[in-house]
Amino acid sequence: MKPSVNLRPSANSFIRNLLVGDEFGSILQRRVARSIVPCVLAMISVLGEVACSRAPGTVRPSSFAPTTMPRVGTVDERFESYNIEMVEVIGGRFWKPYLGSGAADSKAQPAAQQKDFTPAGIDPNLYQYRAPIDLSNPRLVKLAAALGPAYVRVSGTWANSAYFQDSDNPGAANAPSGFSGVLTRKEWKGVVDFSHAVGAEIVTSVATAAGPRDAHGVWSSEQARRLFEYTKSVGGRIAAAEFMNEPTYAAMGGVPKGYDAAAYGRDIQVFRAFLQKTAPGTVFLGPGSVGEGPFAIPMGSGVLKSEDLLRATGPVFDVFSYHLYPSVSQRCASVGASSQTTAAAALSQEWLSRPEKIGAFYADLRDKFEPSKSLWITETADAACGGNPWASSFLDTFRYLIQHASLARDGVKVIMHNTLASSDYGLLDESTFTPRPNYWAAVLWRRLMGTTVLDPGPSPTPNVYFYAHCLRNQPGGVTLLVINAGHQRAQDITLPSDGERYTLTASQLQDTSVQLNGSTLQLNSDGDLPQVSGEPTPAGRVSFAPVSITFLTISNASNSVCQ
Repeated sequence: MKPSVNLRPSANSFIRNLLVGDEFGSILQRRVARSIVPCVLAMISVLGEVACSRAPGTVRPSSFAPTTMPRVGTVDERFESYNIEMVEVIGGRFWKPYLGSGAADSKAQPAAQQKDFTPAGIDPNLYQYRAPIDLSNPRLVKLAAALGPAYVRVSGTWANSAYFQDSDNPGAANAPSGFSGVLTRKEWKGVVDFSHAVGAEIVTSVATAAGPRDAHGVWSSEQARRLFEYTKSVGGRIAAAEFMNEPTYAAMGGVPKGYDAAAYGRDIQVFRAFLQKTAPGTVFLGPGSVGEGPFAIPMGSGVLKSEDLLRATGPVFDVFSYHLYPSVSQRCASVGASSQTTAAAALSQEWLSRPEKIGAFYADLRDKFEPSKSLWITETADAACGGNPWASSFLDTFRYLIQHASLARDGVKVIMHNTLASSDYGLLDESTFTPRPNYWAAVLWRRLMGTTVLDPGPSPTPNVYFYAHCLRNQPGGVTLLVINAGHQRAQDITLPSDGERYTLTASQLQDTSVQLNGSTLQLNSDGDLPQVSGEPTPAGRVSFAPVSITFLTISNASNSVCQ
């Protein structure tokens, strides 16, 4: 937000150009600008004031003009989306929750290979078996529908080696050679039915391990063709597809020994030709890389660099996709201390800025190899390896919303959270489907944040974050997202007209329940979402408490870009 100071027209013009530019302007320029503009403003503000300083314990109120906030971009209608891992669909060993959830007590008897398979190079003791998820569960369907329209991505490392059994017979006890799991028609039909029930378009990837390859190691499209054709035969559609889940970690996903960037480029040409012939309406996503940039995650062996992969493929993707994990969880501490974080750091500026910095790394690769292509994040959470112990608590909701809002501002069109309902980073508890704080944040985003991204101006202090979108389904309306990640001081703003506030808080930061305007959010006795309404907020001074998150809607803002 802009501090309430009078600027000469030339200063106003300078600040606006520095902050906004145009929609396709330099992301780096805008990021640097936001870090220096508060100082610039202070230096040219009221005479006698010391630049970039405030009296201890005070925060000067900020004012903002929702009527004139400029448009800086747009996001997809399905911007806020989610993953259901392939291993959840077929049953198998996925990240073991830190606290017992009962998921390991299933009486189902898995096929031997599905029970024992874990990605190459990862300690198998970090996993536990889950029976296939029931995607027809009424509560799950109801809660997922509240996030719609969305994309549901069914992929993950296990998808790289899942064999599609194209018959109505029960799943084979063992997968064919070169595969490590069996996906049945019934299970995939469950995905299609789920997508219809919750208003989610299907995103997936195909089997790419040793199984679907010829004698020369070249990928064969036969398995993919069967999956796509069956999807269509039961009334489904694959809206978008990556070739391989996380090709930077290709060895972990079971590719033949010696697989390199050149082999990936060769396979991409085969897959692209397959898509153009079999499913020309499917968006080709790629590369879907992970673990690089300023906070690299050196998991497994034989890591392939995105730059080499993109050089080998040439500009073939419809959309540039990548995965974003700011760290690895405590489960994977063996990766090294540099890839870890702590609960104590969860509200630090360093931690909360990581997603945007990783996003900038991949945006630069997009600009170099796939200029003008849209950016999608097809998998993300607080930490790889199932999330940290506090991923299911209100403490992670600050990262969740700052990541969504800052990357929307930087041009990312779609973000798919991992997962909907599995392990510690799930939006829902995997045993009970009880909503976690990030789920409630997602619901508020879905209801209040429209697809047009606005620039509210710079945040007044380092621990306070301001973002703005057009108010969903309200022409001319604006929603301001105010996140006070500081522990000590409230932040005040001057509201120019009446609004409504939706403030999220928790008794303790690591609580798995959350309050909206002081009342605990929970499902009613029928498993339905509660009525969610804002608290009327008159024009004037509005305060935002420490460690709180507020969506502030101004329905009568009359912003011309929100019509």
